[in-house]
Amino acid sequence: MEGCPGLDHRAKASVMTEASVTPIVTPTVSGAVSPLLELPGAVQAQGADAGVAAHYGNPMIEQRSLLAGTAIVDLSQRGVLSVSGPDRLTWLNSIASQEVRSLAPGVATEMLLLDPSGHLEYAMRVLDDGVETWLLVEAAELPGLQAWLDRMKFMLRVQIVDHTLAYATIGTMASAPLAVGLEPAAPNGVPLAWLDPWTGVTAGGYQYAEAATHPGTSWHYTEVLVPRDSLAALRDSIAAGTLTHEAPVVPAGLLALEALRIAAWRPRRAMEVDDKTLPHELDWLRTAVHLSKGCYRGQETVAKVHNLGHPPRRLVMLHLDGSEGVLPVHGDPVQADKLRPEGEAERVVVGQITSSAIHYELGPIALAVIKRTVPATSTLYVESQYADSQNVTQTVSISASQEVIVPQSAGSVADIPRLPRLGVRR
Repeated sequence: MEGCPGLDHRAKASVMTEASVTPIVTPTVSGAVSPLLELPGAVQAQGADAGVAAHYGNPMIEQRSLLAGTAIVDLSQRGVLSVSGPDRLTWLNSIASQEVRSLAPGVATEMLLLDPSGHLEYAMRVLDDGVETWLLVEAAELPGLQAWLDRMKFMLRVQIVDHTLAYATIGTMASAPLAVGLEPAAPNGVPLAWLDPWTGVTAGGYQYAEAATHPGTSWHYTEVLVPRDSLAALRDSIAAGTLTHEAPVVPAGLLALEALRIAAWRPRRAMEVDDKTLPHELDWLRTAVHLSKGCYRGQETVAKVHNLGHPPRRLVMLHLDGSEGVLPVHGDPVQADKLRPEGEAERVVVGQITSSAIHYELGPIALAVIKRTVPATSTLYVESQYADSQNVTQTVSISASQEVIVPQSAGSVADIPRLPRLGVRR
């Protein structure tokens, strides 16, 4: 763990201890454990990502390997759906936030399903192969999403199939899947490799972030579908050092991928979203929403907030004080000082942590969703708990500086002039 800024000896010790523990192996959404967990040094992830590796012994080096395009990430805990039939694209276009009626085979996009009030319910990474439209989703989303889609078919010529038992997702930041020895599945002749559109603003999208250079421009990330029964051979090739193309390929865990995702300001459904989330709050209009595509469920709220209002909350990246050696976790409250009329400051909750990680260059960082009205210059404080050496729960307040992603001014792009109030005519 050398060269890890913001991580003191207590945090280093905790990471090293974690790496030395034999993990409890939990089945993935497919009902089987991932063979890649049998690679040397593998430590299983917990929570929503149980069943695949959190890291393989050194998350910092794994981050560098990912960025160099010489690593792969096991995402076989994720779900895979497909929609087939001649009405599939027009049907999906009518219910989701993205314009997909003319989606060309092999072109990647993403879309959201919203509730009638515009709150985000499902997020899908989308790829069409000319016969089927493939939806890559979080494991927890799959059962509800599949059931909802089945209810919405009516008399249309579409069929929804769960392919999770047949195909597994592998992530990489290589220039192409073959550069890390991956052969994408192609059941209908088109390779199933989803290239993340987060590198720029897609057609019909809108960016609220005002950074001169958006960190997403360097987020060159691909998710590849491979036959699930090929994972054991993939494990053996990595272990033997024979999985090569441009360079030897190594495994990287989810800790490495999450650190790079946070640094790229890239939202993730499993982490950044709650039951109140509007896509504007996460700057997800960049790539997942087409603002002029026409009607879909929740579209009215999307248009009103974007054109006339402001999202009530906003996404920020936090640079955390690492002196306490404690990394906050999802759901930890974020606080700010509020001045009282009598001049005494009161610390109040203004949001919560959604994702956190130790970045190989930036040190401890996190994404948080906070109230829009919190000034961008305010120092924030994260209340987090940890177990001390006697296994007694302790609470620590971690100071954090904001890096603005969604500014306070987000929305109201229509710039409609307000008429002055008319006085009483005399």
